[in-house]
Amino acid sequence: MKKLAFISILFLLGFTFNASAQTSTEKKDSLVWYTSLPEVHEISKSSNKPIFGFFTGSDWCGWCMKLQRDVFAKKEFIDWAKKNVVLLELDFPRRKQLAPELTQQNSGLQQAFRVSGYPTVWLFTTVKDEATNNINITALGSLGYPQGAELGKEEVKFLNDANAILANAKSK
Repeated sequence: MKKLAFISILFLLGFTFNASAQTSTEKKDSLVWYTSLPEVHEISKSSNKPIFGFFTGSDWCGWCMKLQRDVFAKKEFIDWAKKNVVLLELDFPRRKQLAPELTQQNSGLQQAFRVSGYPTVWLFTTVKDEATNNINITALGSLGYPQGAELGKEEVKFLNDANAILANAKSK
């Protein structure tokens, strides 16, 4: 497993988003997508579920919208996600502006995971180093749009690939 650590100034835990900042989004499909790494770290820790980090350009990336439509909106994915992961949306919009601390958090994670294209999904776990207040990340594996999937069954290939990553992580 590849380990990533944030050893610079820990901006991720240092920020407490004010009450007006949105840290989760309830989608019409009833999934909860969080936007704050410190928040998902705590949820992941208490639920013992890995984090599903979705790097997206929500208002401009056609493949991201297609992934949401073809996979994330399907009942099979919704059921799987609720059971297996904590959802984290890491957005890089062009037509709307995010809060500066959210932009900084997302950019830091984009650099840490070396994300160069969208959509990209990383499955990972986190551990907080109490001495330094840093969040250490263990990358489990990454996914993108399920290329080569049977038309109309993209969620099947995506979930098979995601389950393989999770199974591999458990076997180590």
